[in-house]
Amino acid sequence: MTTPRDVFAALSDGISEGRFADLSALYAEDTVVEHPQAVPRPTRLTGRAAVHERFTGALATTLRLTRKNVVVHETTDPEVIVAEYDYDAESLETGKTTPTANIQVLRVRDGLIVHSRDYHDYLRLAAIRDGVDQLVQAYEQAPPRELSPIGPRTSSDPASRREVFERLVYGVSDKRGEELAELYAGETHVTHPFQPGSAVVRTREELRAHFKQAEGMSVDLEATDLVTYEGTDPEVLIAEFAYQGEYAGRPVRIANIFAMRIRDGLVVESRDYGDHLGIAGDLGAIPELAAKL
Repeated sequence: MTTPRDVFAALSDGISEGRFADLSALYAEDTVVEHPQAVPRPTRLTGRAAVHERFTGALATTLRLTRKNVVVHETTDPEVIVAEYDYDAESLETGKTTPTANIQVLRVRDGLIVHSRDYHDYLRLAAIRDGVDQLVQAYEQAPPRELSPIGPRTSSDPASRREVFERLVYGVSDKRGEELAELYAGETHVTHPFQPGSAVVRTREELRAHFKQAEGMSVDLEATDLVTYEGTDPEVLIAEFAYQGEYAGRPVRIANIFAMRIRDGLVVESRDYGDHLGIAGDLGAIPELAAKL
């Protein structure tokens, strides 16, 4: 039987080798592929034909992608894996190259992908194609963000990995920055792969400064749509969620996925894939963000 890990390997091998016309065969006929951080608004592909069109369209003719640094997290759901990896990306138009980060949540059933949620570094991919101005235009012309109903906050077992994550994101919503650093180990390792110019955060003092800066944002955001996947590694938690609210009278929704290692109730490592491009796009600040690449 083909495992989810095997299917991901076939998918990423095919992309690296440029076999785009073959890739849709790895997906179920009624597959759903979501891009929560797509430019300028989230996208959803339904069906194998739509996936085939995406792979054989602009992607195949504009970029050469070579996979590296793969980490596959198997989860307690035997159908679900989460894959983190980088691409060495080359624009076929300009010849420019860049490394880019990626993370995918794949649900594989009977050897085929039935659902995928894909997060990519759209800013760097646009920059090597000299497409930053096009990003600006796309966000300027985008419709308002669609917000989901916000239900009651969840509350998990105090001894669970998810409970640590809940305290983190709800604490951000409540602007309890001074408390949030205590959720992390004294020596930790926090990165923001989609945020250009961001430094590795290694200590609680650095975390306090980080959360204090976030507290200063003049916007109220609520963490919502929390979905977590527990790794078969008992320290690993993958968490998808959104921060949602309003800014200057406009709806705001920021999609995120965190890959966390939690030990003895404290975060010892986290890779926080936030939609920094989406935030900049909605605030008219993409040139400033791109300047940090």
